[in-house]
Amino acid sequence: MIDQDDLYQLIWMSRPLMQAAETVVEQGLEDTGLTVRTRAVLEILLAQDAATVPDIAQKLEIKRQYVQVMVNETLADGLTRKRENPRHKRSTIIALTDKGRVLIQDVVHREKRLVASLGHDLNSADVKTALGLISTLIDRLKSGI
Repeated sequence: MIDQDDLYQLIWMSRPLMQAAETVVEQGLEDTGLTVRTRAVLEILLAQDAATVPDIAQKLEIKRQYVQVMVNETLADGLTRKRENPRHKRSTIIALTDKGRVLIQDVVHREKRLVASLGHDLNSADVKTALGLISTLIDRLKSGI
């Protein structure tokens, strides 16, 4: 039987963890012209090659209209481009430009070096256990327990 106070604390610790991570990510973006939000869009496009705004919104779990604003910023900066979507005339496909691909690859590479230094003395099994626990909690909370 788990200590429900510990589990409660674990769940609520996710907010300061994400805030601290976002601060570090933001600091790492200072010389890139990216925001944390536009960085997230580019990372999704790097992983998926291309996506529609609704696809990106679903992945980020935020409203499509907000993602459209972020995508518009990446388009204006020449980091992404629109492609025709053969399945839907109004929902274009967004893809990285070469400039956007190089930029997000560099950002991700720097972040992975930071993560490696953060975790150099952590136990791999503990990290896998924590990852599994967090995934289970997310699934249960989203499904209404």
